[in-house]
Amino acid sequence: MDFTVLAVLILVLLISFMFIYSTWDKMYRPRNLPPGPTPLPIIGNMLHVKHGELVKSLNQFREKYGSIYTLYFGTRPVVILTGYQMVKEALIDQGDDFSNRGRMPAVDRFFQAHGMILSNGERWRQLRRFTLMTLRNFGMGKRSIEERIQEEAQFLIADLKSHKGSAINPTNILVQTVSNVICSVVFGNRFEYDNLKFLKLLNIFNEIFQLMSTTWGQLHDMIPEIMDHVPGPHQKINKLFYELLEFVTERVKMNQETFDPSTPRDFIDCFLIKMNQENENPNSEFNRKNLLLSVIQLFFAGTETVSSTLRHGLLILLKHPEIEAKLYEEINKVIGDNRSPNIEDRSKMPYTDAVIHEIQRFSDVLPLNLPHSTVKDIKFHGYSIPKGTDVYPLLYCALRDPEYFATPNKFNPSHFLDKNGGFKKGDAFIPFSTGKRVCAGEGLAKMELFLFLTTILQNFKLKTKMHLTESDISPKMTGFSNVPIPYEVSFVPR
Repeated sequence: MDFTVLAVLILVLLISFMFIYSTWDKMYRPRNLPPGPTPLPIIGNMLHVKHGELVKSLNQFREKYGSIYTLYFGTRPVVILTGYQMVKEALIDQGDDFSNRGRMPAVDRFFQAHGMILSNGERWRQLRRFTLMTLRNFGMGKRSIEERIQEEAQFLIADLKSHKGSAINPTNILVQTVSNVICSVVFGNRFEYDNLKFLKLLNIFNEIFQLMSTTWGQLHDMIPEIMDHVPGPHQKINKLFYELLEFVTERVKMNQETFDPSTPRDFIDCFLIKMNQENENPNSEFNRKNLLLSVIQLFFAGTETVSSTLRHGLLILLKHPEIEAKLYEEINKVIGDNRSPNIEDRSKMPYTDAVIHEIQRFSDVLPLNLPHSTVKDIKFHGYSIPKGTDVYPLLYCALRDPEYFATPNKFNPSHFLDKNGGFKKGDAFIPFSTGKRVCAGEGLAKMELFLFLTTILQNFKLKTKMHLTESDISPKMTGFSNVPIPYEVSFVPR
């Protein structure tokens, strides 16, 4: 072998060895983190997680290492919290310490810690306070959010009736329905279900969601230092977000051209008013970038989770027609068939409320939760967790905690009913997370689930030719979320 080639080869091997050693040393430098499986250099615990069985893998680690343990995503440690009590102690009892948003590399390149959901510190506090207040006080003398949901429910019913009882896959219509509520709140108007711009918007959302759920997307979140430089479909996520940005930018421009601060029509108008009010405040986070990115985040958070929960719910009722029959009995008793359901009905319908809560618990749409991060160096359960460490408080382990739910792996509305048939809410019911970072759209989502489901069952009986099993209705893990199996249902008019 030529001496020069040999020297170059030795140099490359030496540099590689030094890099691997420094990575290994960094990962194993003495520190008091929770225990966990032994990571490999560079890739961490990636090979310990079974493909398509992330939640199952995390549960197996829990059995071996306990309710708090450490995994390595590449070279960075990630602390996993399991069981309701552990999640409560972190997010509520020490909520300030765990209140930062953790890293999400697949989307962080685009959002760059802007917008209400993915920001931290003073930016997050200002944007969250504003968003909560705007959603809570929405209407400003105009139509309330409830009226917007009721209106959309009637468009949904009309569309379902047009199929005349034939079997359909409900995915697209439910996504369009739920997304239209967000459109109404953010943009001030809904879209017809065949509107081409609307369909393009939803297709972009769906493609981003699908790409983030693939192995490529998951690897990007686990080892971004490598995947940032590897060609593949995950690289398209950023491009798709910029297409969304074009759409939202156009809508903001339309609002600005017809803007009247005395009569705000939607979330964008409310944000523009706030921008004008704080124009001279150098510490204000109310700027165009945060407006655009907050709108995109509200869309993303508010469309997929609620529509997926409704799809789970309809599938479960197809498997359990006796539950559907009891729901209709209560709907008929409290609401009848001469008026639309309203949110005040919920307090008089304990069985319906219990079933909806159990659908949320059982479907567990976001089992991993969004990642948190420590605000400072902290002590927790005898361990030392450095500032900036990502923390995953698993919702799955809370929603299926046997200490709080008698049959955690079975669909059972009795989890939310007392001995007299009244509604009861358990502490471990946290599908929207809990603490400082609890979902800002929780109230909106609860309203949508109740009004859409009761309106559907008020008008239709659900039928299917599929022979469904208990396994079929169990949620299926796809990337970072749970989705129902594809299915068809006939909406038979009552």
